Amino acid sequence: MLLNGHHQIVKASSLENLMSNNGTLRSTSSRFRSVGKVTATPISTMTAVGSVKEQLAKLFEESLRATFPDESDVQPMMAICNNPKFGDYQCNNAMSLWAKIKVKGTQFKGPQPVGQAIMNNLPQSDIIEKCSIAGPGFVNVVLSREWIAQSIQKMLVDGIETWAPKLPVKKTVVDFSSPNIAKEMHVGHLRSTIIGDTLARMLEFSNVDVLRRNHVGDWGTQFGMLIEYLYEKFPNWEAASPQAIGDLEAFYKASKQRFDSDPDFKERAQKAVVSLQGGEEKYRKAWSQICEISRREFEKVYQRLGVHLEERGESFYNPFIPKTIELLNEKGLVDESEGARVIFIEGKKIPLIVVKRDGGYNYASTDLTAIWYRLNEEKAEWMIYVTDVGQREHFEMVFAAAKLAGWFPYDENAYPKASHVGFGLVLGEDGKRFRTRSTEVVKLVDLLDEAKSRCKTALIERGKAEEWTEEELEQTAEAVGYGAVKYADLKNNRLTNYTFNFDQMLSDKGNTAVYLLYAHARICSIIRKSGKDIEELKKTGRLDLAHHDERMLGVHLLQFPEVVEEACTNLLPNLLCEYLYNVSEDFTRFYTNCQVVGSAQETSRLLLCEATAVVMRKCFHLLGITPVYKI
Repeated sequence: MLLNGHHQIVKASSLENLMSNNGTLRSTSSRFRSVGKVTATPISTMTAVGSVKEQLAKLFEESLRATFPDESDVQPMMAICNNPKFGDYQCNNAMSLWAKIKVKGTQFKGPQPVGQAIMNNLPQSDIIEKCSIAGPGFVNVVLSREWIAQSIQKMLVDGIETWAPKLPVKKTVVDFSSPNIAKEMHVGHLRSTIIGDTLARMLEFSNVDVLRRNHVGDWGTQFGMLIEYLYEKFPNWEAASPQAIGDLEAFYKASKQRFDSDPDFKERAQKAVVSLQGGEEKYRKAWSQICEISRREFEKVYQRLGVHLEERGESFYNPFIPKTIELLNEKGLVDESEGARVIFIEGKKIPLIVVKRDGGYNYASTDLTAIWYRLNEEKAEWMIYVTDVGQREHFEMVFAAAKLAGWFPYDENAYPKASHVGFGLVLGEDGKRFRTRSTEVVKLVDLLDEAKSRCKTALIERGKAEEWTEEELEQTAEAVGYGAVKYADLKNNRLTNYTFNFDQMLSDKGNTAVYLLYAHARICSIIRKSGKDIEELKKTGRLDLAHHDERMLGVHLLQFPEVVEEACTNLLPNLLCEYLYNVSEDFTRFYTNCQVVGSAQETSRLLLCEATAVVMRKCFHLLGITPVYKI
């Protein structure tokens, strides 16, 4: 078998947090250069128990209190060194402190003496091997080699869950996927589903209670059209098989064509909506049947992706809408405008319509009601909505209305709150929206099956059909194929468009899931070839990072909790992808320069191999990718 079984975010704005030792703009990690420029982070956000950055920040906090007792509001600003030759981490408070104290009068002559004083007052700790001052007072920290080794070995014994960040938010709703009943899931739903699932997994790993919500479009005027067409085509549909409808997408298109071209049919469909919303039994049964057929189609996609969701469709919130509108009205927020009931949002040219002219409800009505329900009934502190960037303004207005109602605070960093996680388009080779040659939207089931088929063909060409069982071949093709599709999406900053290209995503070279899965399998092969019991070595062996490349890999492994926390806080799965790729690159460098099997350091280096594999497997899990153990 080959497969595995309300906190406040404060961002530093001081100049030194954006600068490296040589005065150039820097990111929070030298590994993340392609992600963009990220500021260093004050201790108030670093809540991960055992996080290196948090532990260092506590030491620097003690020093700051002792050195500058009158500046009690100053928080340590810790960052990963941009250039490893200066150290592993740095404290970047000196410049901002100097700017504050020089106007009050001080004995210090500049930011560098301020940094020197901070360094001199650091308490003793087995975490730090040495410190140095560089540039305008940067305090560079070199971690203790022995402490790095002990921390990794402790993780191997106690489990990687001990490295999980602990975010001070207890319950979140992640609202993702959200297809429409009677329509095929397309590549836009693929992005929402993959990104939402990864965010949910990272939050769950961080000990947050996550409500995975699938806000499907299962209510509204289109159902009158669908139901009336169902009765017209299949008068005795209740006695027929559910498959009588056939292709639901084709059924939807035929009913829409009928609706647009036949006034009598349109009138009957509109009456059917009223009957449905009024609760008439036969219409409810037809609606339920159509929804169930759609759910079975959706499940084919979710099963392939390994995604779990709990459906809370538009129909679920419908009974609560009148009460929600009344609550908003009682607060004086609802006005009449051209026959509709609206909420005016400052800075927006058009108001947010909450009741249409005909008295019907719309997306805003449902979304505001969902917020009310999630706050009051489900007790969620953070609501995360994963949709395309085109819906950004809609959610901005809905969230603004919730703030006007007093449901959310105006402080963007305070909880409870809601966040819109937008994403760009999936493009074809022609640079346009990804479609089939017949201009139809690509069906997700077909796309995923194609990825699996290509992987299986590649494995057969490499002779694996002779070495493996059919089950092993199928499972590996699924793991690699589905993983390749996911990773090709997630490695991009979600706000950007990306081009869907099977050849690129299925390549075993470069930053692809195939390369990473094979890298993990090679690590497992090294451990197998040693003939050693790795579980026994965890208990009896000792990790020693004597070689430079061993130490660099060890430091990078220790940064895993910080990367997960940053990816959660900023809702950016690509940070985790880049971390995973760079861990793999670090391992390759280590393995190239350090013999493992048969060396004098074999036990230590096998433990480092295992630690790398454990971290990679957890990254795969958070990305929804199934690891492979041999190739």
